[in-house]
Amino acid sequence: MFQGTLLLTLDDKGRLSVPKRHREAFGVGQKVPIVLTRHPDGCLVLYPEAVWEARRAALMELSYEARHFVRFVLGSAVDVLPDGHARVQIPADLRALVGLDHEVTLIGMGSHCELWDRQRLAAVEAQALERGLSATHFIF
Repeated sequence: MFQGTLLLTLDDKGRLSVPKRHREAFGVGQKVPIVLTRHPDGCLVLYPEAVWEARRAALMELSYEARHFVRFVLGSAVDVLPDGHARVQIPADLRALVGLDHEVTLIGMGSHCELWDRQRLAAVEAQALERGLSATHFIF
Protein backbone atom coordinates (compact mmCIF):
# COMPACT_ATOMS: atom_id res chain seq x y z
CA MET A 1 0.00 0.00 0.00
CA PHE A 2 1.44 3.31 -1.10
CA GLN A 3 0.44 6.57 0.52
CA GLY A 4 1.95 9.90 1.41
CA THR A 5 3.98 12.48 -0.47
CA LEU A 6 7.77 12.70 -0.64
CA LEU A 7 9.86 15.53 -2.06
CA LEU A 8 12.82 13.87 -3.77
CA THR A 9 15.52 14.58 -6.32
CA LEU A 10 16.78 12.72 -9.34
CA ASP A 11 20.55 12.42 -9.44
CA ASP A 12 22.62 13.71 -12.36
CA LYS A 13 22.13 10.40 -14.19
CA GLY A 14 18.33 10.51 -13.87
CA ARG A 15 18.12 7.92 -11.10
CA LEU A 16 15.52 7.91 -8.36
CA SER A 17 16.32 6.41 -4.99
CA VAL A 18 13.33 4.29 -3.96
CA PRO A 19 12.31 5.53 -0.50
CA LYS A 20 12.82 3.02 2.32
CA ARG A 21 9.13 2.95 3.17
CA HIS A 22 8.27 1.79 -0.37
CA ARG A 23 11.07 -0.70 -0.99
CA GLU A 24 9.28 -3.78 0.29
CA ALA A 25 6.09 -3.03 -1.66
CA PHE A 26 8.11 -2.56 -4.86
CA GLY A 27 10.10 -5.73 -4.19
CA VAL A 28 13.45 -3.93 -4.07
CA GLY A 29 16.16 -6.49 -3.48
CA GLN A 30 14.09 -9.34 -4.91
CA LYS A 31 15.20 -8.90 -8.54
CA VAL A 32 11.72 -7.90 -9.71
CA PRO A 33 11.18 -4.90 -11.94
CA ILE A 34 9.26 -1.76 -11.21
CA VAL A 35 7.13 -0.78 -14.19
CA LEU A 36 7.14 2.87 -15.24
CA THR A 37 4.67 4.40 -17.65
CA ARG A 38 3.12 7.74 -18.49
CA HIS A 39 -0.14 9.00 -17.10
CA PRO A 40 -2.34 11.34 -19.16
CA ASP A 41 -2.19 13.92 -16.34
CA GLY A 42 1.50 14.52 -17.10
CA CYS A 43 3.36 12.36 -14.62
CA LEU A 44 4.97 8.95 -14.53
CA VAL A 45 3.32 6.06 -12.74
CA LEU A 46 5.36 3.44 -10.90
CA TYR A 47 3.79 0.01 -10.48
CA PRO A 48 4.96 -3.09 -8.63
CA GLU A 49 5.22 -5.83 -11.26
CA ALA A 50 2.26 -7.85 -9.93
CA VAL A 51 -0.04 -4.82 -9.92
CA TRP A 52 1.05 -3.86 -13.43
CA GLU A 53 0.29 -7.36 -14.77
CA ALA A 54 -3.37 -6.93 -13.79
CA ARG A 55 -3.51 -3.36 -15.12
CA ARG A 56 -1.93 -4.37 -18.42
CA ALA A 57 -4.43 -7.22 -18.85
CA ALA A 58 -7.31 -4.79 -18.19
CA LEU A 59 -5.91 -2.29 -20.70
CA MET A 60 -5.69 -4.97 -23.36
CA GLU A 61 -9.38 -5.78 -22.89
CA LEU A 62 -10.52 -2.21 -23.60
CA SER A 63 -12.47 -1.50 -26.76
CA TYR A 64 -11.03 -0.11 -29.96
CA GLU A 65 -12.33 3.34 -28.99
CA ALA A 66 -9.79 3.39 -26.16
CA ARG A 67 -6.84 2.69 -28.48
CA HIS A 68 -5.27 6.13 -28.03
CA PHE A 69 -5.30 5.74 -24.26
CA VAL A 70 -3.96 2.19 -24.49
CA ARG A 71 -1.23 3.32 -26.90
CA PHE A 72 -0.33 6.18 -24.57
CA VAL A 73 0.02 3.92 -21.52
CA LEU A 74 1.33 0.64 -22.97
CA GLY A 75 3.54 2.42 -25.47
CA SER A 76 5.32 4.18 -22.62
CA ALA A 77 5.67 1.21 -20.27
CA VAL A 78 9.16 0.06 -19.36
CA ASP A 79 10.54 -2.34 -16.74
CA VAL A 80 13.37 -1.04 -14.58
CA LEU A 81 15.35 -3.05 -12.05
CA PRO A 82 16.52 -1.30 -8.89
CA ASP A 83 20.29 -1.37 -8.52
CA GLY A 84 22.18 -2.45 -5.40
CA HIS A 85 21.56 0.97 -3.84
CA ALA A 86 17.77 0.83 -4.38
CA ARG A 87 17.90 3.33 -7.25
CA VAL A 88 15.96 3.07 -10.50
CA GLN A 89 17.03 4.66 -13.74
CA ILE A 90 14.24 6.80 -15.16
CA PRO A 91 14.74 6.54 -18.93
CA ALA A 92 15.67 9.84 -20.57
CA ASP A 93 12.79 9.67 -23.05
CA LEU A 94 10.21 9.29 -20.27
CA ARG A 95 11.85 12.10 -18.28
CA ALA A 96 11.60 14.33 -21.34
CA LEU A 97 7.99 13.40 -22.14
CA VAL A 98 6.74 14.39 -18.67
CA GLY A 99 9.25 17.17 -17.98
CA LEU A 100 11.11 15.57 -15.07
CA ASP A 101 14.27 17.45 -14.25
CA HIS A 102 15.83 17.35 -10.80
CA GLU A 103 13.22 18.14 -8.17
CA VAL A 104 10.40 15.60 -8.13
CA THR A 105 7.46 14.59 -5.96
CA LEU A 106 6.52 10.97 -5.35
CA ILE A 107 2.89 10.45 -4.33
CA GLY A 108 1.53 7.17 -2.98
CA MET A 109 -1.76 6.32 -4.68
CA GLY A 110 -2.68 3.04 -3.00
CA SER A 111 -1.62 0.38 -5.51
CA HIS A 112 1.03 2.51 -7.23
CA CYS A 113 2.94 5.80 -7.04
CA GLU A 114 2.95 8.88 -9.22
CA LEU A 115 6.21 10.69 -9.97
CA TRP A 116 5.79 14.38 -10.82
CA ASP A 117 8.02 17.27 -11.70
CA ARG A 118 7.60 19.36 -8.57
CA GLN A 119 6.68 22.60 -10.37
CA ARG A 120 4.28 20.87 -12.75
CA LEU A 121 2.47 19.21 -9.84
CA ALA A 122 2.10 22.56 -8.08
CA ALA A 123 0.49 24.03 -11.23
CA VAL A 124 -1.83 21.04 -11.70
CA GLU A 125 -2.90 21.15 -8.04
CA ALA A 126 -3.51 24.91 -8.19
CA GLN A 127 -5.77 24.44 -11.22
CA ALA A 128 -7.64 21.60 -9.50
CA LEU A 129 -8.19 23.69 -6.39
CA GLU A 130 -9.38 26.60 -8.51
CA ARG A 131 -11.98 24.40 -10.22
CA GLY A 132 -12.90 22.68 -6.97
CA LEU A 133 -11.85 19.13 -6.14
CA SER A 134 -14.23 16.44 -7.31
CA ALA A 135 -14.98 13.06 -5.75
CA THR A 136 -15.73 11.50 -9.13
CA HIS A 137 -14.22 8.03 -9.35
CA PHE A 138 -12.03 6.99 -12.25
CA ILE A 139 -10.07 3.78 -12.63
CA PHE A 140 -6.62 3.99 -14.17
